[in-house]
Amino acid sequence: QVQLVESGGGLVQAGGSLRLSCAASGQTFRPYTMAWFRQAPGKEREFLAAVSWNAASTDYADSVKGRFTISRANAKNTVLQMNSLKPEDTAVYYCAAKYRLGLGARDDFDYWGQGTQVTVSS
Repeated sequence: QVQLVESGGGLVQAGGSLRLSCAASGQTFRPYTMAWFRQAPGKEREFLAAVSWNAASTDYADSVKGRFTISRANAKNTVLQMNSLKPEDTAVYYCAAKYRLGLGARDDFDYWGQGTQVTVSS
């Protein structure tokens, strides 16, 4: 198993940037795909971005493509750089992981963090 902890959320003005981090612990020696999701009040959880175990492949939702960048700082830390933030980006952001060599599907992640709040003011 792997445990995930997100950090870096907060309050930012529209047009600003935030950098979210996800720290993994546990069986991190196994190859795993990492992803970021978000959930706004009253809405379903939304896939944002994923990165493969070796950082060779990435996948982005259309809603964030060109504004958000996912990367793996190292085997245990994944980063989501968020630029040009909009009020509609306000949500709780979650880090997720699954043991897989490739990206796979967007909806079959097994491990989840507790989430970090991102609030974008207009």
